[in-house]
Amino acid sequence: MSAPSPVKISDALFFHETLPWTPDDVNRQLASSLAGMDDGELFLEYREEETLGLENGLLRTAGFNRSSGFGLRGVTGSQTIFAHSDLLGMGALRRAAEGLGSVERMALRPDQRAPSRLQEAAAADGRAFLYGAAHPLEGGDFSQRAALLGEIEAYGRGLDHRVVQVNVTLNTQWQVVRIMRPAFLQEGHAGPLVDVRPLVRLDVSVVVEQGGRRESGRAGQGGRYALSRLMEPSCWQAMTQEALRQALVTLEAVAAPAGDMPVVLGAGWPGILLHEAVGHGLEGDFNRKGTSVFSGCVGQRIAAPGVTVLDDGTLPERRGSLNMDDEGTPTSRTVLIEDGILQGYMQDRLNARLTSVTPTGNGRRQSYAHAPMPRMTNTIMAGGQASEEEMIRSTKKGLYARNFGGGQVDITSGKFVFAASEAYLIEDGRVTAPVRGATLIGSGAAVMEQISMIGPAMELDPGIGTCGKAGQGVPVGVGQPMLKVSGLTVGGTAS
Repeated sequence: MSAPSPVKISDALFFHETLPWTPDDVNRQLASSLAGMDDGELFLEYREEETLGLENGLLRTAGFNRSSGFGLRGVTGSQTIFAHSDLLGMGALRRAAEGLGSVERMALRPDQRAPSRLQEAAAADGRAFLYGAAHPLEGGDFSQRAALLGEIEAYGRGLDHRVVQVNVTLNTQWQVVRIMRPAFLQEGHAGPLVDVRPLVRLDVSVVVEQGGRRESGRAGQGGRYALSRLMEPSCWQAMTQEALRQALVTLEAVAAPAGDMPVVLGAGWPGILLHEAVGHGLEGDFNRKGTSVFSGCVGQRIAAPGVTVLDDGTLPERRGSLNMDDEGTPTSRTVLIEDGILQGYMQDRLNARLTSVTPTGNGRRQSYAHAPMPRMTNTIMAGGQASEEEMIRSTKKGLYARNFGGGQVDITSGKFVFAASEAYLIEDGRVTAPVRGATLIGSGAAVMEQISMIGPAMELDPGIGTCGKAGQGVPVGVGQPMLKVSGLTVGGTAS
């Protein structure tokens, strides 16, 4: 995939138009403020974002925001010193540097100055860009986008006489990040590290009513590509039809059963259970601190044979993909679990240095006002050998959870509660009635060991995921094939 040079775009954006300093000014300041520290960087960000929301036939949300700023981080041992500002001037940078210096001079415990070296990841030089650099709003105007929401609403209402409401949200974002380290921390990089990141997302919800009962269905799609792709009628019409299908299924649903039973999970978005219940437990900070259920388990079996889990930030145009992470490390395809054996963890620079491993390109932050930490990108489970028909046929009484809604997870223990937004009974090897009110309860470690069958076709989610951790939200992706868990606790309301 070809793309305009991001360095040229960023140079024009940050140094020729916005910032009253030069790269040499910044390098001299960084060399001074980070001298004697183990690591650190200046993270510059420029962001434009537009959100449009139509509800009940009215455009109730129409906002555009432009922001910019910098975050300056110094790392000594396990201690992070961080300052940020939305004032882009040398005065603000000097004050931030002075703040870092005053904290760094304070007495630190010996363990915070433990000597360690970072094993650098290979440079991304020559790798194809994972997405284009063009602004998603390029070539369109506000009236066209607002009209699109109205067109989707009218289309949805015309699909079925039971439709009583159609809500539509459209979000576009264009972010430019630039990461700088002084020469003594450049690790062979010829210059600043730059990435230009588009992001779009369209969401449609449909509410239906029958016999005094109302139910809703949702569909969304997004990624790092041009907005014109979502504006194609074939795209938003398919999304609207899917939202209506889910709503109509729920209209016919019966109360979900309760108890321990086999559960078949659908492909694609149900991978959010994998992300929450297992993925967070494989992030480097929890494992360095020994607070994850998977701490110290590298080389050990933590999942059933055949289970292979990866975090892949290199998938083209995916919502969770990045050309480089927010520390400047190239993203990678990191094998976390292979055939049930734990291979390693997702690492940022700080935790990789303290555990003497190589960063995996998982250092991420919400914005310039946040320090980076190890986070997932696109977390997926590889396909297996079992047929989807065999999973259903081999289940005498169980649940088929095709889609998930919200949930809660304890990251330390991996215990979770997830709501199934679309689920069906499995009776005598057949999928029968849809159910409502089903929740899945368990722990990530136990689920991984109880996976008994894995389908051949891994599917990615439609591009709608946002992950929260320590108050920061970042876009992510998930994916998995259809799979069977031999036993899960299902919470339901059926008597």
